[in-house]
Amino acid sequence: MSIEDIKTIGVIGAGQMGSGIATVGATSGYDVIMMDANEGQIKKGMGKIEHNLERQVEKGLLSEADRKLALPRIKTATTLDAFKDCDIIIEAASENEAVKTEILKALFPLLKPEAIITTNTSSISITRLAAQTDRPEKFAGMHFMNPVPAMELVEVIRGINTSKETFETVSELAKKMKKIPAAAEDFPAFIVNRILMPMLNEAVYTLYEGVGTVKAIDQSMMLGAHHPMGPLALADFIGLDVCLAVMNTLYEDLADSKYRPCPLLTKYVEAGWLGRKSGKGFYDYSGDEPVPTR
Repeated sequence: MSIEDIKTIGVIGAGQMGSGIATVGATSGYDVIMMDANEGQIKKGMGKIEHNLERQVEKGLLSEADRKLALPRIKTATTLDAFKDCDIIIEAASENEAVKTEILKALFPLLKPEAIITTNTSSISITRLAAQTDRPEKFAGMHFMNPVPAMELVEVIRGINTSKETFETVSELAKKMKKIPAAAEDFPAFIVNRILMPMLNEAVYTLYEGVGTVKAIDQSMMLGAHHPMGPLALADFIGLDVCLAVMNTLYEDLADSKYRPCPLLTKYVEAGWLGRKSGKGFYDYSGDEPVPTR
């Protein structure tokens, strides 16, 4: 399938990533079907999409006329059979291999034979996920950055069976969605998270070992390295559960102790302190301004 054949995009998941992907798909002129088994999550996702579109208009990134055209392009569904006529699927469910595998096994029998399947995984093997489908040659990674509407990069990852045509089509789709594709090979966490997550994990170790407070660590990296956001605030923004999942993938797949997740990161996730999305992580977000929790 070539880029000219792609008219309708299916997005699995209506969370932060799924709703963001649906937004950029619709503003790029594609029909989008956003599916989530949770109707409440779909409602929240559509609310995020409307908010994203309004913010783009306010910032001059999108015209009011284009906003009005984009919103009706997005349809919603609660079952996978809504994707039967889609040309490409972007799976953006939670960063859990068992969950993704279950979805993919249920998905591929419902699709037309020529449809491409991609996954927005930030760390899991594309080759392993592709093996759960009937079309490993039509399977690739399409890792968007968060927040999707604002971030320019998409990692395009080829599994061992991904065809050249599929890789090129997915790369062209990223460009059509006004993103810059970066080719990545199928190694744990790919490029961005292979570099970023160990840095965030090291920041948690720095806190865990009492080297500095939350404020001191974030302020030091912002003022001393000119990072736009401190590493602990960034971990909260990404989601501590996502950070832990990526670190566990790196640790298990590469068998190198330098990727061992910090026990404090594990403890926060076990406590339900997932960062911004749960209201508490390294910062407490219940007030007008985030307040460090340590």
